[in-house]
Amino acid sequence: MLALLHTSPAHVPVFDALRDSDHPGLVLRHVVAEELLGRARIEGPEAVSDAVEAALEDVVAEGAAAVLCTCSTLGEVAEKAGRALGVPVLRVDRPMAAAAAEAGRVVVVATVESTLEPTLTLIREEAAGRPVDLRTVLVDGAWERFEAGDLDGYLDAVAAAVDAVVAADVIVLAQASMAGAADRATTTVPVLSSPRPGLNAAAVAAAALS
Repeated sequence: MLALLHTSPAHVPVFDALRDSDHPGLVLRHVVAEELLGRARIEGPEAVSDAVEAALEDVVAEGAAAVLCTCSTLGEVAEKAGRALGVPVLRVDRPMAAAAAEAGRVVVVATVESTLEPTLTLIREEAAGRPVDLRTVLVDGAWERFEAGDLDGYLDAVAAAVDAVVAADVIVLAQASMAGAADRATTTVPVLSSPRPGLNAAAVAAAALS
């Protein structure tokens, strides 16, 4: 079983669909803790580290062979908390960040400000000393649309921001919730999102320990 720690219920059907298409037969256990992101945005990710650790302990006790944290804001906290649990705890955006680190000019697009610094830090980590030109774009007003349930408006706003990016070798969609905007954007610059590569990595980890 692979457990997924989400901060929005909107992620559940996205990852179920990816499982069905890419990893049929993989058992997913979804845990949604919306309050963690709300607190982390106000107080910082470390403020919810104990709560994240408790959530991870619960799913491991239920038999999870690996855990995937789908929230970019909480990814680093989840990885740290997972080191003592005895099972892999992966952050969904690490494979995406590794791919982005291979490019020279990277533009990170986000709809929640608290996601920007963790994403930049992760890309620099994956670059391992290689020079990477990092810029950020925060899509004003988009997150409010997401919270209101206007997914189409949310994705359209993200896609418009992506299409406005210039002088980039790759564009990173920092949050899993943004993935659908890649198909709506018309830019010729490669647009990277995290759900598919993140789930692929977690599925491999879970299979290795099942």
